[in-house]
Amino acid sequence: MEPTAKQTYEINEDLSRRQFVSTAAAAMLAACAGAQAQVAGSAKPSAAAGNPESLVKTLFETLTEKQKGLVLLPWSDPRRRKVDANWAIVESTIGDTFTKDQQELIRAVFKTCTNAEWYPKFMEQLKNDGGGFDNYHIALFGNPKSGPAEWVFTGRHSTMRVGADPVDPSAFGGPIFYGHAPEDTEKPNHPGNLFWYQGKRANEVFQMLDGKQRDQALIALAPNESAVTFRKPGEPRPGLPVQGLSKDQRAHVDKVMHDVLAPFSPADVATTLRDFKASGGLDTLNLAFYKQEDIGTDGVWDIWRLEGPGIVWHFRGAPHTHVWVNIGKKPRA
Repeated sequence: MEPTAKQTYEINEDLSRRQFVSTAAAAMLAACAGAQAQVAGSAKPSAAAGNPESLVKTLFETLTEKQKGLVLLPWSDPRRRKVDANWAIVESTIGDTFTKDQQELIRAVFKTCTNAEWYPKFMEQLKNDGGGFDNYHIALFGNPKSGPAEWVFTGRHSTMRVGADPVDPSAFGGPIFYGHAPEDTEKPNHPGNLFWYQGKRANEVFQMLDGKQRDQALIALAPNESAVTFRKPGEPRPGLPVQGLSKDQRAHVDKVMHDVLAPFSPADVATTLRDFKASGGLDTLNLAFYKQEDIGTDGVWDIWRLEGPGIVWHFRGAPHTHVWVNIGKKPRA
């Protein structure tokens, strides 16, 4: 059974106003790279030019009153602030709730959250873990025509967002979750797991450490995987401080940071690196590995964690991958 996270988070977005044009459903995804979309009379919805907030507003404009009753929620609803490994933000699924045209628009929103090369891989993950995109769930919080609004996508091994605080925007629009389980309990080399490469990259850093560094970096028991709130200023963080590493070791930690960001959109990567730098950058990080749940007892650590004053990236590779990400500009109490 998937664990349930109990942390909640606040995300806020003042979505800009956009127009959209009529188009055929077959042209919808192509329109993501085309001109700004508008609507004319009863025309089918069309994706605007690569702007996720515009796409969300376009989707909002197409909702019927029945659909609004199923997926439109108040800004104050506590579900807006939740992140979890396996949950339905609303009961209705994408496939049961939306027309084929709207489903393509929702796919376009999701696509803006990913690197183009990784979009089909995410579709593969959703098929493996949840039976496909149509079995997942979305909710729209607020009203993008008149105030803050946010799009949240959930299901097995996914919490993704479109929306951010316009005053103090956070990477990814707030904390996210991603994961994959080709098998529920995987073998030591995690065959077929899309995200295990991130575990391998982190373990390459461990192999570069000397004995004293390993003693400091390696910890017996991992924290709860969903515990990704920022620590209070001055509160100690477990693991090995990156600041004290050699130049080549630090360079490899930096490579890990870029490698784990590879699946996501260039805009989210830029925001992440901006917020990471604002919170102190590489020198503020601690890197920890955990002996707990070492699949195959091979010393290739399946759980690791990067943590700084404004970042928590928790990777759990046992029995399959769960990754929890929380990045902000500054530590929060």
